[in-house]
Amino acid sequence: MKRLSEITPGITVIIREVENDELFLKLMEMGFIPGEMITVDQIAPLGDPISVSVAGYSLSLRLNEAKSVLVEELMIKTA
Repeated sequence: MKRLSEITPGITVIIREVENDELFLKLMEMGFIPGEMITVDQIAPLGDPISVSVAGYSLSLRLNEAKSVLVEELMIKTA
């Protein structure tokens, strides 16, 4: 598993866990549910914040928030 803060733009991952309980409640209200797919859309020039797509909408996260989200990269099988 990786942290959401380590994912490059254009990559889709699956949310596995949010380590910070307070942050988990805040993010859960916005669609960050374990098992949900999320795509990193953009990273600001200085690395903070990052823009992601989850549950059909875009959201900006601070880098320290993204570090608390553990994700798993999708394994895309090619022929």
